Amino acid sequence: MQQAVHAAVGALIAEGGREALTVPQIAQRAGVTPSTIYRRWGDLATLVSDVAQRTLRTECPIQPTGHLGTDLATWAEMYQEEMDSTPGREMMRDILRGWDGAQAACSLMDTVQPVIEAILAAARPPVRLSAARVIDAVVAPVLTRLLFTDAPLPPGLARDAALRVAAEGRERA
Repeated sequence: MQQAVHAAVGALIAEGGREALTVPQIAQRAGVTPSTIYRRWGDLATLVSDVAQRTLRTECPIQPTGHLGTDLATWAEMYQEEMDSTPGREMMRDILRGWDGAQAACSLMDTVQPVIEAILAAARPPVRLSAARVIDAVVAPVLTRLLFTDAPLPPGLARDAALRVAAEGRERA
């Protein structure tokens, strides 16, 4: 049932956009009743947020080479490009619309942390740098700007931050 509802949300957004999306449309497309959707998700915003969170990538988009600066910078550029895209910004808005303030806003940190940890683990020579430090240095500025401005992110924002934090990690080793 969940897969059918998620697929219906994706298809209906692709066909008519988020603004035209309704629970009865989703229910009809998914072959369930609207009350099933309301019981499971509570409201449309929570459902769309759930769908958006499930689309977050958890696998490392690059094959770490062991060169910390290069690997972090490459990943950071990809991350910035993905998050600054129209679908990336829409995903962020969808996730936040469904947030009730009672739990973490989304699993975004859970998706980037394993990627960063894989890059850090591959670093040669090994470095003393935590995924949390990389998140603070690279991810936080990207997300902050995405949340508080509609302007495109400055080119190199994430890449430059990744290179700075990689240098910091090499100094600590």
